[in-house]
Amino acid sequence: MRARQAVTAGLMAASWMAGDWSTQPQAQAQQAQTQSPTSVVAGIPVNYDEAKVGTYTLPDALVMKDGRPVKDAKAWTKQRRPEIVSLFESQQFGVAPSRPKDESFEVVEKETPALNGKATRKRVDIHLSADPKTPVIHLVEYLPAGKKKPAPMLLSISFSAPSNTVDDPALPVGEVWDPKTHAKIPATKGRNFGRISVEPLLDAGIGVATFYYGDVEPDYEEGITQGIRAHYMKPGETRRTPEEWGSIAAWAWGMSRVQDYLETDKSVDAKRVAIHGVSRLGKTVMWAGAHDERFAAVIASCSGEGGAALSHRNYGETVAHLTAPSRYPYQFALNYGNWAGFPDKASMDGNLLVALIAPRPLLLQTGDTDYWSDPKGEFLSAVAAGPVYKLLGKDPLDTESWPEAKQPILHDLSYYMHDGGHGMVPSDWNIYVDFLKMHLHPER
Repeated sequence: MRARQAVTAGLMAASWMAGDWSTQPQAQAQQAQTQSPTSVVAGIPVNYDEAKVGTYTLPDALVMKDGRPVKDAKAWTKQRRPEIVSLFESQQFGVAPSRPKDESFEVVEKETPALNGKATRKRVDIHLSADPKTPVIHLVEYLPAGKKKPAPMLLSISFSAPSNTVDDPALPVGEVWDPKTHAKIPATKGRNFGRISVEPLLDAGIGVATFYYGDVEPDYEEGITQGIRAHYMKPGETRRTPEEWGSIAAWAWGMSRVQDYLETDKSVDAKRVAIHGVSRLGKTVMWAGAHDERFAAVIASCSGEGGAALSHRNYGETVAHLTAPSRYPYQFALNYGNWAGFPDKASMDGNLLVALIAPRPLLLQTGDTDYWSDPKGEFLSAVAAGPVYKLLGKDPLDTESWPEAKQPILHDLSYYMHDGGHGMVPSDWNIYVDFLKMHLHPER
């Protein structure tokens, strides 16, 4: 029974990633009933049998490239950490440009009472260059009403415009990219991917900010010519070099540009900004948090393969599935496809990506039937990264026993599975609030 459920759940997640992007559990359940189980995606077999995972040896976060051990925090910070960042840049996500000198911030709506008086709302356009043809990030932020001191913030990168992701009728309707026509359409005509639970965070004294990932770049192969990466392409360039940034690095770069703005907003405590994303945007926040140490904490939901899950472990989605021509090679550096046939030989894996976020708090949230994204692989990744947290004086998971669903481990390095599949369920937000209260200390 478990094997049949695993295959079905894997197909659900694969279909979600391919285009049916509902994060609503009801929609997922209906989808499961109408699909035939399969163990092949993009012509590539998928393993859901623990007995066939095989043996593997993970790269050690605390061993330098030249074999020397990392014995203290200084060696980690000054030597090993930059070494791992460079590895992920060249071999997985690609090298992104630095902060643009000509970016600017335009407040298009000053603080306005919102959400029945619970919040004040502000809308800001983040211009990524002085060129009017460059994409613009349309940021919406909500702060607890009556807050007299700068508030901590959860920045969530979303699959749709804020008018679709926040239950706020006063928001103007945003625009989203149509994956079929490659043109912008009103968000009301696009897909709805579920909402952010803003009010529990406001009640806890935490602000919320969100923007549409397509503001940075559309999520399809041709998006490179319509998004921010087009602005950085060289004249006559038609193909990326092996280490050039993919769209995940572009979306993560966009999150850093939002942080640039938040550092200028006196109502926000920019040193207490946590970031959040789901699925491919879970991968995005993992890389954003790893690459940009200004983010105070990370909540990665179902980041799976290419995120927190272990590539060396043959279970669920693999590097080969991610980089297959019919799927998502555009999201990564071209070099990442070189590891499709033998990820066990790669020098990077999810445990190193988790380690890069240390000593800052990280919550890996997943679902116990999201086999495609390998929730156990995410847990094992966190276990393997634990020694780095411990070296830096922080609390790792403190267990090697995979917990049951609905049994949160909330330390500096945290893990939680809901009872269900890919994405989020409403109860996950309660865990998010508990995690953020522990680490952002909104009572200050």
